[in-house]
Amino acid sequence: MSDYKVNEATIAAKAELVDVYAKKFAEAASVVIADSRGLTVDEDTQLRKNLREAGIEFKVVKNSVLRRAAQKAGIEGMDFSGPSAVAFSNEDVVAPAKILSDFAKTAENLEVKGGIIEGKVSSQAEIAALAALPSREGLLSMLLSVLQAPVRNVALAVKAVADKAESAA
Repeated sequence: MSDYKVNEATIAAKAELVDVYAKKFAEAASVVIADSRGLTVDEDTQLRKNLREAGIEFKVVKNSVLRRAAQKAGIEGMDFSGPSAVAFSNEDVVAPAKILSDFAKTAENLEVKGGIIEGKVSSQAEIAALAALPSREGLLSMLLSVLQAPVRNVALAVKAVADKAESAA
């Protein structure tokens, strides 16, 4: 009889965990799934530090929990095979893909398996393409320079006219 109560408690705990991850899937701007098996302790610590500094939650979760959570969140077609570590970002779409992909270049045991970008299942290639984009700050900097160019050109033209008028006088 006591085994039955333990099983009920275990089932209830797993159901609660599924609910938590289903909510995370639904709220996340991007989710990147990776296989981090084989990372050294130092590599794992550094990776988690990089992700934490960017405001990204990184967890190793059982595939059965991830499958049920994805199904509950309405996400179809995500392959959860092999050990899965999941990076959730609620704000920056590019950051998890960029950090994990950059880290995978130096840590041969980290493999990005795919992800979910704004509710759409994305392949490993799509995550790699997303990681190749500039960071949010880089994009904002590019936008700012594009917006400043016309003003700068007008200012230079006005200065050239003023200089010409001054030299003529």
